[in-house]
Amino acid sequence: MAYSGSMTNVSGTKDKASAGDPIPPKCSVIEVHVGELKQLFNAIDPSPFRDKDLDPKAEEFIVGWAKELPRDATLALVVDLDREAGLPDEAAVLRDAIHEFFSQRAQAYRRRLRELFRVGRTSLAIGLVAVASAIALGDFLAALMKGSRIGEIVRESLTIGGWVSMWRPLEIFLYDWWPIRNEALLSDRLAAMPVRIKYLNAKDPEAWKGDWPAVSPRAERASSETQPRAFNQAS
Repeated sequence: MAYSGSMTNVSGTKDKASAGDPIPPKCSVIEVHVGELKQLFNAIDPSPFRDKDLDPKAEEFIVGWAKELPRDATLALVVDLDREAGLPDEAAVLRDAIHEFFSQRAQAYRRRLRELFRVGRTSLAIGLVAVASAIALGDFLAALMKGSRIGEIVRESLTIGGWVSMWRPLEIFLYDWWPIRNEALLSDRLAAMPVRIKYLNAKDPEAWKGDWPAVSPRAERASSETQPRAFNQAS
């Protein structure tokens, strides 16, 4: 499986050897080259097509390339596929699967951001209590040892220790949150991008039968409704 990138802007076209969403003009295109569509997805994920996770390398490539583009750029994904067209709706299925994956990715980052802020609020409360306690204790000990140099050293040490306890909440609220927010926003953009398939270098006109998706999503849903789902666990 090979991935290649393109930063060129391409406009929508009625190319007979392609299918899927039209690519808007002045659009920053991420171009992926694979031999089979199933190579884009995690082979060990047993989920239905629309819910499959992307292959980690494919995700890394798409996300990494998108990060190199301007934040206000309109994104699009073009998949160069080394086979002829298969099912009429395979481009729509691919688009829905990619959009669903990045939508879930955005939600995961927002959950992570909420959890980080929760930890930050708890850490802030603990830090404030620690600072107040350290200052109060330092003043108390300094008053007991009034006029002693040791008392001043103890008070300053406790004060410094109290402010050090504020390091974690300050790190969260100043630095840690915005990279996670940026990842969520990027995932939102990727979840809305048009997806198009270009069919290249076809050698076997029947190759699509062994590729993803091998069955129509409608047929898959009908099959899943009539058959109970089984959970397989390796012993």
